Amino acid sequence: MGLSFCSRGKRGLTVTLVSALMVFGLWGNAHRDRAGAAESAPAPEFLNADPNSTSPYSDAVRAGSTLYLAGQLGLDDKGKLVPGGITPESERTMENLKATLERSGSSLDRVVSCLLFLADINERAAFNDVYQKYFQKGRFPARTAVGTSGLYAGARVELTCTAVVK
Repeated sequence: MGLSFCSRGKRGLTVTLVSALMVFGLWGNAHRDRAGAAESAPAPEFLNADPNSTSPYSDAVRAGSTLYLAGQLGLDDKGKLVPGGITPESERTMENLKATLERSGSSLDRVVSCLLFLADINERAAFNDVYQKYFQKGRFPARTAVGTSGLYAGARVELTCTAVVK
């Protein structure tokens, strides 16, 4: 047994040495940096509609081709909850979601997953009546719905999503 590669001559020894060097990352990686990656992933981009925002979160974060949105509420342009209950709030929430997606380089047709929070889970059907109007039939994102004991500003609905950037 021993050093059986020697029986194959210099070519066998060379192949064995090159293979060993490749295993340890010492051969064939001249184009790579010291960490061993051909290219590192771009840093996340933290996106806000208001660059002077003092909120301790971002409207959206783009990491590569994935966009993660913060929760959207049914707030008007002045930051006040729209009146009228679940249906008007749901409509405004979806419009806010759409605007944030588009401002961040995506769109509703590129949403892959949503997380829905409802102050009353029994209002899920009313939310669904609004929600389904914003997506093409048969192309709904994966979604989880959770009933909660309270949402910011007394909201009835909050929706967050993950999307692919255009």
